[in-house]
Amino acid sequence: MVVTVSLVALFGLVLFFLLRSNSLGYGSAFTAVGFGFFLASTGASGPINELATAVINALGNL
Repeated sequence: MVVTVSLVALFGLVLFFLLRSNSLGYGSAFTAVGFGFFLASTGASGPINELATAVINALGNL
């Protein structure tokens, strides 16, 4: 849960700064958020969460 909240905050900040620097348009940002929202409700959310957890655990062991 803590990792998920942290990743959401991280991706939210990245998206915010991309919008501020005009590197990403509002249409693209809306599409990225929509894709993430709908991806979270599919069966792919479990493996994606497991992959993110495994990467974070591997980085923590370095």
